[in-house]
Amino acid sequence: MINIGIIGYGYWGPNLLRNFMELANGRVRIVADLDPKKRELVERRYPGVRTTSDVQALFQDPEIDAIAVATPVNTHFELGMSALKAGKHLWLEKPMTETSLQAKMLVDEADKRGLTLIVDHTFIYTGAVRKMREIVAAGDLGQIYYYDATRVNLGLFQKDVNVISDLAVHDFSIIDHLFGEHPNAVSASGINHFPGTPENLAYISLFYDSGMISHINVSWLAPVKVRNILVGGSNKMITYDDLEPSEKVKVYDKGVSFTDDPAKIHEMRVGYRTGDMWAPKLESTEALRIAGQEWIDCIDEKKVPTADGQLGLRVVEIIEAATSSMRGRGETVHLRRKGAA
Repeated sequence: MINIGIIGYGYWGPNLLRNFMELANGRVRIVADLDPKKRELVERRYPGVRTTSDVQALFQDPEIDAIAVATPVNTHFELGMSALKAGKHLWLEKPMTETSLQAKMLVDEADKRGLTLIVDHTFIYTGAVRKMREIVAAGDLGQIYYYDATRVNLGLFQKDVNVISDLAVHDFSIIDHLFGEHPNAVSASGINHFPGTPENLAYISLFYDSGMISHINVSWLAPVKVRNILVGGSNKMITYDDLEPSEKVKVYDKGVSFTDDPAKIHEMRVGYRTGDMWAPKLESTEALRIAGQEWIDCIDEKKVPTADGQLGLRVVEIIEAATSSMRGRGETVHLRRKGAA
């Protein structure tokens, strides 16, 4: 049985606690939060879980095997490093850290100590994204042409991170998971409409060696909430609407054909193909439950989780590049990372 401690019971902490309480071979023993009202809420809902205002109590408790950090991103590095140095397996909320240097230091520390580090990129554990990965891996889409996402809503304005770190981070992890490819260049434009607050709207383009291009539109200023993804391939195409109650993922047997055959040059060089649409059945288990169970299983079996520290590091690198490009008014930022995702 893996004994877990949770640091932070604010926005996401309650979701972690609820799901972790259902794990087959893990249990939450203690929750740390500075707010006495939140600690009281934990005690009332989960009488068997202890609470504390002192995070050091989690690091020093020999019965705690693993620690989940659900606090603002500017605290992730310090708390994460303290947990690893205390010999605790680590769960970090996304984005993993403020900088790629911090992320790499955590990855190296976890590797050196043989500890399991997972980053809560929850979307890659959803039934929809897992099915999309299955379809892509099977080669059904053919050559991937593009990934296009719209992730907008009215608020919630963040104080410590911009809209790229808050919303586009989901697409960065999804793209990495679906295609296993790290971008070679990033170009982004965005704006801060309210002095003293982070950028609240951004358009990001990612470029890849394979020829794929990704475009992501994120905003806290939209009158409606939209969560749409399009993936276009040479054979088939996928749509994913996360707000759709059923049939979130649809696969279209549609595409284009192109010829440069001199014998056919007098004909239309680009043709269109329209076939059937089908909506695959998706797994309905809550993504956070799946991620939590994988974390515990990887600790037990000494395996590498899907959303490991390396994935978290790659995502932070893209956030850095996109933010730098945005503040340079769309200046292209090149990423010279060796190897594929």
